[in-house]
Amino acid sequence: MDLFETMETCRAMRRLKPDPVPDELIARILQAGTCAPSGGNAQKWRFLVLKDRKVKEAVTAWYKKAYDEIIGPRYSSVAPPPGVSPEKFKRQHDAVHYLTDHFADAPVWIVACLDTGANHNAAAGASIYPAVQNMVLACRAVGLGTTLTNRHMFFQKEVDQALGLPEGVHSYAILPIGYPMGKFGPVKRAPLDAVVYQDKWGQAYRG
Repeated sequence: MDLFETMETCRAMRRLKPDPVPDELIARILQAGTCAPSGGNAQKWRFLVLKDRKVKEAVTAWYKKAYDEIIGPRYSSVAPPPGVSPEKFKRQHDAVHYLTDHFADAPVWIVACLDTGANHNAAAGASIYPAVQNMVLACRAVGLGTTLTNRHMFFQKEVDQALGLPEGVHSYAILPIGYPMGKFGPVKRAPLDAVVYQDKWGQAYRG
């Protein structure tokens, strides 16, 4: 698959089948993650492949709490993002709700972590999120669905403990992975002239 086609059709897949995912595909996805850049090429990323239902359910309890207290109310009070109609925004919200209820049903999770030691801060994400995006694109390339979610970080300390992460290691994203119930297709985004400026802030892009 052409790289640009992969990116342009890489929809967030929040409804996933419970069917098993071959280990060799997960290995390819992880390999794609390790091809990403990291600060100073330190490669302090760590990836936890999670299939244990009990651990997933323990994390899901915090994931659902974040939905009930923060994400759900936010969806009900904000306008649709650029390029998304109110109807499609409602479908997106429904899919987010579905994933919340079925988070533990995804056959495989990849939990993207960083071994930051005492230097745990938001800027450290620059050394893990490129790897996460590589894995999202790799999932699309092999026909698997996923979505980048870091909602659990509202309760990161509790989730890291439920995951059994050692001191100094923190989770930055969870990729629930499985075969999608829906179909891949063009992503909906704002046009370039709405988000790109040239030479001066607010000046139209002339590309």
